[in-house]
Amino acid sequence: MSKTLFILNDPPYGTERSYNGLRLAGSLAKQEEQQVRVFLLGDAASCAKAGQQTPNGYYNLERMLRAVTNKKGEIGVCGTCMDARGIAPDELAEGAMRSTLDELTEWTIWADKILVF
Repeated sequence: MSKTLFILNDPPYGTERSYNGLRLAGSLAKQEEQQVRVFLLGDAASCAKAGQQTPNGYYNLERMLRAVTNKKGEIGVCGTCMDARGIAPDELAEGAMRSTLDELTEWTIWADKILVF
């Protein structure tokens, strides 16, 4: 079983870094023998905000996170980063959870590979 941790730093929209990280995380999560975890830091905490409304034909990061969790992946969101952006735990997308730097440390030790976007 291969274990991959994705650490995202950029906001959900405005750049495509988080989008591309989640594209890869979702694709990897579909593969047999793969475990995927995603940790959202800094402006990437907003990727996990529930209720995102995007124009037709435009990507939606909330749906992309669901593609990871639907395949048993885990989504952690930095609690300090949430607080700084006024995001309450009940505003997180389904499957995303408030997390800590201690948990990111545990996930880092757990992972065979770490990809940072």
